Amino acid sequence: MNNKKILVTGGAGFIGSHLCKKLLEQGHEVLCADNFFTGRKENIQGLMSNPRFELLRHDTTRPLFIEIDQIYNLACPASPPSYQYNAIKTIKCSTLGMINVLGLAKRTKARVLQASTSEIYGDPEVHPQKEEYWGNVNPIGIRSCYDEGKRVAETLCMDYHRMNGVDIKIIRIFNTYGPRMDPYDGRVVSNFIVQALGNKDLTIYGDGAQTRSFQYIDDLINGMIKMMEAGSEFIGPVNLGNPDEFSIKELAEKVLELIPESKSGIVYKDLPQDDPRQRKPDISLAKEKLDWRPTVKLEDGLKKTIEYFKKII
Repeated sequence: MNNKKILVTGGAGFIGSHLCKKLLEQGHEVLCADNFFTGRKENIQGLMSNPRFELLRHDTTRPLFIEIDQIYNLACPASPPSYQYNAIKTIKCSTLGMINVLGLAKRTKARVLQASTSEIYGDPEVHPQKEEYWGNVNPIGIRSCYDEGKRVAETLCMDYHRMNGVDIKIIRIFNTYGPRMDPYDGRVVSNFIVQALGNKDLTIYGDGAQTRSFQYIDDLINGMIKMMEAGSEFIGPVNLGNPDEFSIKELAEKVLELIPESKSGIVYKDLPQDDPRQRKPDISLAKEKLDWRPTVKLEDGLKKTIEYFKKII
C-alpha cells in the first residue's frame, strides 16, 4: 500500500480516532479535522506525538483548502441527544459540509469515503435491510435532521460523481460500540454500561423487544479501509454492520451478566418518536465485494468496552 496523505473529518470522534490510529499504523500521513462539537481531545491524545499526525480545529461547513489524497468524511454528530441538541447545525454538517468535502475532492482528485448510516432506512418495513431498500423515514420528525441530512449527503455524493467524476465511496454504518465511546452520548451500549457501573437501573425505552445489531469498532475500521482501497468500479452504498440481532432487553441482561458486581435492575420508559422497531444489516454485498465480515462476538466486544469504561468513570 502506497503511503498517502489522508484527511479524516470528525477525526477526534469515537470512530474517527480509531480510524486515525489505524491509518497511522499503516504508515500514512493523517490530517484530523474536528470542531470538537462532539469529538474529544482525549480520543487522539495518544496520537499527538506522531510526526505523521496533524490536528486541525475546523468545521466542515466552511471550506478547507489543502492538498490531500483521500478523505474519510465522518464529521457529524451521530447519537440522538447529540444530533438533536442543535438540529440545524446537524443538517448543515451533512449538506453544506458534504458540499465542501466534495468540492475539495473535486479540486484535488481525492477519493472520498462518506460515512453514511443505517438511519437511511428509518423505521424499516424490510428486514433485514439491503442496500437497494429506499427506507421509511419521517422527513419532519425529531430524528430527521440526521436521517434526512445523511440521505441528502448520499445524493450529493452521487451527483458529484455523475456530473464531475468525483471518486466516491459510500458506506452505511450500523450500531457500533467499543472503547472511546462518549460515556454520556446517549447510545444504548454506553448508557447501559455507565448505568450498571454506577448501580443505577438500566433504562429501556418501550418494552425492550425492539432489535439492534451491534458491531465492534475494530470490525468497522477494517471494513472502512477495505472499502476505501477497493476498486473504483464499486462505489456502494454498502452496509457495514454485524448481522447478529439482539433485542434491547437481551443487551441489558448481557451487560448486567458481565458486570456481576452491579446492583442495577431494569426500568421501562416510553419509546421516543420514530425509534426504529428493528435494525439488522444484510451484509451479502460487503462479503461479495470486500471479502469483509465482522469477527468480534458481542460478549467479547462488551468485555473490552466495559474495561474501558471502568478506567474512565
